[in-house]
Amino acid sequence: MSSIFQDVRDYVAVPRTASLRLAPDGSRLVAVTQSLNPDRKSYGTAIYDIPLDPSGEPTRLTRSAKGEGGAVFTPGGDLLFVSARPDPAEKDADDKPALWLLPKTGEARRLATRPGGISGVRAGGSSVVYVSDVFPGDLDSERDRRKEREEAGITAILHEGYPVRFWDHDIGPGSPRLFSLEHGDLTPDAGDALQRTSFDVTPDGATVVALWRDDLPNGDHRSRVVALTGGERRVLASDDDHDFEGPVVISPDGRHVACHRERLTSETVSARGELWLIDLETGDQRALGDSGYSIAWAPDSSFLYAACDDRGRRPVFAVSLDGERRRITPDHGAYNEINVAPDGTVYALRGAVDHPPVPVKLVDGGYVVLPSPTPVPDLPGTLTEITATADDGTEIHAWLVLPAADEPAPLLLWIHGGPLGSWNDWSWRWNPWIMAARGYAVLLPDPAMSTGYGQEMIDRGWGEWGPVTFGDLMAITDAACKLPEIDETRTAAMGGSFGGYMANWVAGHTSRFKAIVTHASLWNLDQFAGTTDVSSYWQREFGLPGSPRYERLSPHRWLDQITTPMLVIHGDKDYRVPIGEALRLWWDLQRTGAEAKFLYFPDENHWILKPGNTLAWYETIFAFLAQHVRGEEWRRPGSVA
Repeated sequence: MSSIFQDVRDYVAVPRTASLRLAPDGSRLVAVTQSLNPDRKSYGTAIYDIPLDPSGEPTRLTRSAKGEGGAVFTPGGDLLFVSARPDPAEKDADDKPALWLLPKTGEARRLATRPGGISGVRAGGSSVVYVSDVFPGDLDSERDRRKEREEAGITAILHEGYPVRFWDHDIGPGSPRLFSLEHGDLTPDAGDALQRTSFDVTPDGATVVALWRDDLPNGDHRSRVVALTGGERRVLASDDDHDFEGPVVISPDGRHVACHRERLTSETVSARGELWLIDLETGDQRALGDSGYSIAWAPDSSFLYAACDDRGRRPVFAVSLDGERRRITPDHGAYNEINVAPDGTVYALRGAVDHPPVPVKLVDGGYVVLPSPTPVPDLPGTLTEITATADDGTEIHAWLVLPAADEPAPLLLWIHGGPLGSWNDWSWRWNPWIMAARGYAVLLPDPAMSTGYGQEMIDRGWGEWGPVTFGDLMAITDAACKLPEIDETRTAAMGGSFGGYMANWVAGHTSRFKAIVTHASLWNLDQFAGTTDVSSYWQREFGLPGSPRYERLSPHRWLDQITTPMLVIHGDKDYRVPIGEALRLWWDLQRTGAEAKFLYFPDENHWILKPGNTLAWYETIFAFLAQHVRGEEWRRPGSVA
């Protein structure tokens, strides 16, 4: 399937596996997959049965134009999912996502609807709990009130607190609440406390454990862990110096809950995430080491499985309740969606920089790939890793994608976002193999503030975003350029989000690159910190408006040093890095006569997700790099003609 990297149209049509769920008795495994809709303008989702035997074939379980997701099993083995598919039993049903049940045998039937739709769902004992967006006021009249608002053409939202939006959507006028099939509204007094919540249900179905956000003065908030039992709410974990984050996962014996605890940052205190254990009865709690990307309990509740970033990989660790860790996957894979059967067999999605996520079963010393509804393409090159030494002696790790070529290749430096993150997994959005198919080598480094290298790696870049990270990036780029496979005279730099911030910083601090692509980037930090969707977070790190840190670390201060041609890319629905950053950057480049282009997406967010826009994204980058790195004539891509 190497041809999928030659034509982006073929690439965006490749199905992708998004999540994995195991039945409580370990007899069934299902995956939610994403694939191109017949109109080729959008993606749809479906649920597949994944054989536990490697010789089997996956079976599609659901089919509808609206798609299905959020798959979880009931304790009895029936499958719950969320879909806006029509219910043939109800002629006048609305198109909001509803809760459905697919029994072991027979047809799917709708279990519950809400005027605001249904999203996440969990099951325990005889309880099924789900999330729904709810308007303030009487529940019984909500459907009519929603209809009246829509018919009146009212879209206005009156806010009395902060925040007002998140990533790519407005918050309000409704707010999320937890409901159960058995008892109805579990959180009538939630307000906005369940925004972005994660929750789980105890095995006996009696208690729901959830994240609960309390608003504080001056636009700040704290996220806590609460238990909801019989209409009563009690706080399990709360700390003025930390936020608690999902996923929230309750042990099979119902005694403990695992989640993540995030240290509140400041100008002098760096970010730190910990895997956190709470005793549901006594409230005793403790750290179990660094945060895990995915967590799941062992059947006897004696330890946890956690997938954690580790030196450019994301292996699975067995974590004891005392915090001791034992690595159980020795390969370079990035694991996610961990599921554990009653007999101790572990299933997960395994991806890697050189492999899309597929279902696997872990075995001693390795893994077995299970049949997948998503194909695995042949790669147009090879993957290797290199290291370099930073000015302070720190070792910098990077993956290097090399094209199948007989001559030195032009080099693309790709800077990851975050800044807390790591190049360790397959990316459908920023895929280096598409560039390798066009003869480019792609360098994927983990500089300062990357995860998986210890707290020291984060600390050394905290408050020094531009200077320290820039030094690391230049050191690893120097190391790559010394390789015989690389043409050091033809290089470019690309980055998105924090990577876009660094692309802008690079543009103002060196002229070594032939071109720079900056996507969803931070340009003027003072402006950004007050317009992003979570300003309170950035104010803690950068200080109050006017703090010297804004000026010292803001890329816009080096505008007059930019001589490298730049391609600016941004989506108007990006609320994390608002469009104002790109508009200001674009104007600054225009007024100073810099050579630049601006690829603008009116209907995209922080990521470019629609198939057609993905085509335009890649094709514009191809053309821009061909002009400035390869010395070819500029040709405007047909996708943006």
